Amino acid sequence: MEKEEIKAQVAQQLSVIKRGAVEIISEEELARKLANSLEKKEPLRVKLGTDPSAPDIHLGHAVVYRKLKQFQDLGHQVIFLIGDFTGRIGDPSGKSTTRPALSAEEVEENAKTYAEQIFKILDPDRTEIAFNSKWLGAMTFEDVIRLASRYTVARILERDDFAKRYAEGKPISIHEFFYPLMQGYDSVALKADVELGGTDQKFNLLVGRELQREFGQEPQVAIMMPLLVGTDGVNKMSKSLGNYIGINEPPAEIFGKVMSIPDELMRDYWELATDLPLEEIDRLMNDLDAGKLHPRDVKQKLAGHIVALYHGWQAAKEAAEKFDRIFRQGELPEDMPSFRLQPEDYKDGKVWIVRLLVRSGLVESNGEARRLIKSGAVRIDNVKHTDSDLELKPHAGMVLQIGKRRFARLEE
Repeated sequence: MEKEEIKAQVAQQLSVIKRGAVEIISEEELARKLANSLEKKEPLRVKLGTDPSAPDIHLGHAVVYRKLKQFQDLGHQVIFLIGDFTGRIGDPSGKSTTRPALSAEEVEENAKTYAEQIFKILDPDRTEIAFNSKWLGAMTFEDVIRLASRYTVARILERDDFAKRYAEGKPISIHEFFYPLMQGYDSVALKADVELGGTDQKFNLLVGRELQREFGQEPQVAIMMPLLVGTDGVNKMSKSLGNYIGINEPPAEIFGKVMSIPDELMRDYWELATDLPLEEIDRLMNDLDAGKLHPRDVKQKLAGHIVALYHGWQAAKEAAEKFDRIFRQGELPEDMPSFRLQPEDYKDGKVWIVRLLVRSGLVESNGEARRLIKSGAVRIDNVKHTDSDLELKPHAGMVLQIGKRRFARLEE
């Protein structure tokens, strides 16, 4: 391959890889690795590790997984590393307290779920799945001591979360210091050329570079992707915060959740959660800013693209039609869940509105019910209620609604 052709292909690959990336350490190294790969016709080994601490993959996870897919589409060898060993410790990145360890059984079950879901994004025939228990589980205590000798406590304490906890006198368990060493050693074991991660993984990715040097390998390039803000418009997407959109959720649920995101997040979602070319995204956003397009229409298009990625275009079409029927035309969903009341729920023939919501399964606690009622998010038979002390006389077919997407119907 001629030098000019290699140069052009490197530029083309870099334009794909850089989309949405927050930081690349370093771009010059990456360009050189890409050029060598093309010249020698040897694909780069691109690593992405995940600890199976939660079994459901959401759009926030998918930001970095989709970047891995882009490397795959460019012809490189991608390695999806499941941290079945490190998952038993838990990544302390960004944590203010020691994270509880998972059992081997929990890790194994979550790992199976991850492996199933990841192929909604990656090509299974071209994906190398690795488990770090293969090398970490085989290490002797002497091996661990030798590994620990290659990094200093001072360097470990440079990490913001450790430094903050140490300064505040909060406990840091010794095993937490080993986490970045183990993640770094994964890169040594896999001979990674590139490692991907969120911005919260920067320290761990840089440890991998240092350990590769220590073991006589060329250091990997570290690529950091942004943390996608969830549907609440404030916090990073997280299942524990309830602001997530799972890639395995039903098409209508994904569609509805995307429609609920704040307008100001649309560009980020277009760029990080879809494959639409940047030029088209720019045109959409420019037309939106100029008032040529309504935010709702742009968001519906966004929701359709995201549903199509994980369920196909037919499912996206059906989800859009269902959303239109329910929220534009005022129809109720056909498949809303139903619930029954118990004799102890009644007092003088009436039921406390908070008890009604909890019994419906739409909320998990009295506190959550009170908060939603006071915020004006609750309707019963299409009537908004904001009094959390209200008592109602229930009837068969009564429809409870929270927000725009959550419904339940009372059975006889």
